Amino acid sequence: MAILIDPPRWPAHGRRWSHLVSDTSYAELHAFAALWGVPMRGFDRDHYDVPEERYDELVAAGAVPVSSRELVARLIAAGLRRRKRSA
Repeated sequence: MAILIDPPRWPAHGRRWSHLVSDTSYAELHAFAALWGVPMRGFDRDHYDVPEERYDELVAAGAVPVSSRELVARLIAAGLRRRKRSA
């Protein structure tokens, strides 16, 4: 039962990004994101994309830093992983 965040290593739009997820529910994830001003437009299927400059703030707010591999494993274990559809 946690909000998790992986390291900001995903490049896009001239920045690096982290993924913010819940291993409990989407409701928990959306509530945490709203509380900390993470815009809904950053939500992508099962996670929020957050820029690297927000990483330390979100960890201080209670997000648990984990590796990208652990983040995905915990999403899958919780039944919350939503994969992209094949083209």
